[in-house]
Amino acid sequence: MHPAAGHREHTLVNALLHHCRGQLSGIGGVARPGIVHRLDKDTSGCLVAAKNDAAHLHLSAQFAGRDVQKIYLAVACGRMPRLSGHIDAPIARDPAHRQRMAVRSRNGRAARTSYRVLERWAGATLVELELHTGRTHQIRVHLRHLEFPVAGDRVYGRRATARLEEATGYNALRPLLHARLLTLTHPRDGRRMTFEAPLPQDFAAALDFLRKQEQA
Repeated sequence: MHPAAGHREHTLVNALLHHCRGQLSGIGGVARPGIVHRLDKDTSGCLVAAKNDAAHLHLSAQFAGRDVQKIYLAVACGRMPRLSGHIDAPIARDPAHRQRMAVRSRNGRAARTSYRVLERWAGATLVELELHTGRTHQIRVHLRHLEFPVAGDRVYGRRATARLEEATGYNALRPLLHARLLTLTHPRDGRRMTFEAPLPQDFAAALDFLRKQEQA
């Protein structure tokens, strides 16, 4: 998303700075100019950047007030038994692994995710998820909490991903998590707007592979 230690170039912010040429909000600072809503590294799909400070403040207030609809698609390891549900589980920093988050009732911040199963196979599930809060790594942590981590997530689902590869022969090279749809209010004219990101090629190929395996 933005320059950091070991990744100073080839980030979204680098591309925005080139494309917008000085027309980005400065609220994010030098490292994150214009970034309102970001995604985890290797997650594909919709995100939000602002070209001026007024838009940035208005959009940020929508996210803080939970007035933005955020819909994701994920391939989860394993066959999820329930067709839909809600995950209400507070999230905090994992005390044993400081680079990770974890469900923790003590000192955790409220986090809520709704999910709906779209397809199920022998070793994996295609699930649609709606974020009602915006905690760090929320979907990845909540699906791990259900014991159906995101396929390809080596941080929260290394063993489950290995089992999926052994069972199906599919090797996910990144977490199969995609921000499919984002609905928000235009900061200037008040229109309610919905943006949808098509599935990237690798995600679509993974679905084709899993469907064919099921039919074999």
